[in-house]
Amino acid sequence: MHVFEGTVHEAAARLAEPGFVARCAARYTAGHGRPPGEEELASWENSWPALVEALGAAGLGELQLLLEYELPGSSQRIDALILGARAGRLTAVVVELKQWTTAAPHPVGAGMLRVGRREVLHPARQVGGYVTYLTHWVPAELGLDVHGLVYLHNASAELVGHLREQTADGPSACYPLLGAADLPRDAGAAQLTERLLCTGLEPADRSSIDGFVQAHHRPSLQLLSRVATTIGGHDGFRLIGDQDKARQVIHQAIRAVDRESPGHVVVVTGGPGTGKTAIAARVLGDLCLTKGANPRLLSPSGTLTQQLARAVGESAKGLIQTLTTTLPVGLDKHSSVVLLDEAHRARTDPLRRHTQFPNLFTRLIQGCAALVLFLDERQIVRPNEGTTRDELQQLAGAYGYTFAHVDLATQFRCGGSRTYLDWIDAVLSPGATAPTWRGSDYDLAVADTPAALEDWVGAHVHEGHSARITAGYCWPWKSSPTPPLLPEVSHSWHDDAGERHWERPWNAGADGILAGTDTPGRAFWATDAGGHQQIGCVYTAQGMEYDYSAVVLGNDLTWTANGWQAHPEESHDPALVGLTPHQYLRYALNTYRVLATRGTRGTRLYSIDPDTQAYLHQLIHPDDHGPDTAAQNRQ
Repeated sequence: MHVFEGTVHEAAARLAEPGFVARCAARYTAGHGRPPGEEELASWENSWPALVEALGAAGLGELQLLLEYELPGSSQRIDALILGARAGRLTAVVVELKQWTTAAPHPVGAGMLRVGRREVLHPARQVGGYVTYLTHWVPAELGLDVHGLVYLHNASAELVGHLREQTADGPSACYPLLGAADLPRDAGAAQLTERLLCTGLEPADRSSIDGFVQAHHRPSLQLLSRVATTIGGHDGFRLIGDQDKARQVIHQAIRAVDRESPGHVVVVTGGPGTGKTAIAARVLGDLCLTKGANPRLLSPSGTLTQQLARAVGESAKGLIQTLTTTLPVGLDKHSSVVLLDEAHRARTDPLRRHTQFPNLFTRLIQGCAALVLFLDERQIVRPNEGTTRDELQQLAGAYGYTFAHVDLATQFRCGGSRTYLDWIDAVLSPGATAPTWRGSDYDLAVADTPAALEDWVGAHVHEGHSARITAGYCWPWKSSPTPPLLPEVSHSWHDDAGERHWERPWNAGADGILAGTDTPGRAFWATDAGGHQQIGCVYTAQGMEYDYSAVVLGNDLTWTANGWQAHPEESHDPALVGLTPHQYLRYALNTYRVLATRGTRGTRLYSIDPDTQAYLHQLIHPDDHGPDTAAQNRQ
């Protein structure tokens, strides 16, 4: 997918036409189902002419130019791609275009920059990633030679110099950073051509261009081998017991595909901490060693995808992707095995669809040879998400696919405490009578105040453990994505010292490794330093784990004499607007179940509703005559 393809001369002619950018925007919208943003349109209008003018001045008008080229197997796009031939070999030059006039080093994030209020990857690192990606995904028989550069057409020589200094000693130094002063229009064509990495580049024949544009992209053997080696040596992806059994069942489907017998669905179900993600990652590693492999590991959770990509390595990003409503490109219905982790989070629109089965799953099953889904039906937290094992079995039957199911009973989170998992499942079930907590194999208590929760978390972090606070989505979330974050999660109470007040910010909304000093980006809130200082929600906590978990129950779910009552009007989650209390109850119970099952060693609960707080005390501290003290909570 790209919004323009033609020679540099043709691009110059189109740019002179008033409606050219609008037509490119229409093509983008048709391909992506949404229009480009205003900032992106402004970038096209300002950056494209600068590049085309420089290429024209260098005498490169007959080379092929692709604008907004979408990388195979990825939603990432290259600003511009120059195609030509050198010594009979097809050659591509990746060009990252920047309008920047200022940029500052990130105070903490290596390889990161601050541009205004945004935190971005250094452009040389960005280009390096694109070059590596194309190298690993374009079919080897095309013989593609790939280079890359950055063109900052508005940047001063001083800014370009500072950016070069930051990459001088690293692998990104091989990707030139060019400012306006580096491509003066009065320079000779030979000098401009050299700086644009196009020396000796001639127009490629049409068949070579078509071969590149139309090629069926798939991961290279080198990439597959690297990913397999990384996963095989990662302690977090080792399997035991039920997990290895699930792996063997999945391999039965894989072996059938290898025998040229496609058409298989495997569903792996299990509660929190049963190892679904570890199995998915390990099987991906296995698949990477299979002859003719073309696998994908997908998840609807961007948090989980980014965590997995970091664990396995940046080069695996095409194999590990976030699933929205668009399927990854390059799948082969005869050989591709797709692993879908967190399948309960898939956007299936169960309340609005007019077909028997989710369109997303129908397209997936038609596009690959085997589909393996990892599922926990009690982790569905939005009305536009979710599926069931029964639905997936019926889908397999409708297409004549084999169906296999594995249920993971062994639990590795919450200290391996089956007692705690069964107890929290009973507590957070509609109409159920929950038992009193009598377990001794898991650290569970009720906190007296949110301040006590914070003291408990802080003490564990000080001792070198991971600990986080999460809350129901019962407070506004209007902070900017990056620091300074507003302290929007707040609560007041009265004790012997008088009126007390506590407030903290939600986790940052920004993507990336870091969103500011001691403030991780949302995907890394659960794992990176400083995350304990912000409050996580279900969307940043789901799929993750940490040693100690503190959970604040908001007023959207309260306990009464008639059992759990839902109050959707107390929710600030835009995904749940308009639900009735009956509809909302399921999602509220599932949300707090997710939050209460993140801690591997211990959990503290606190409700801002007095009656619910009393109920929790009754269940967890039945022999106490009152709430436990903050001192007890820190033990």
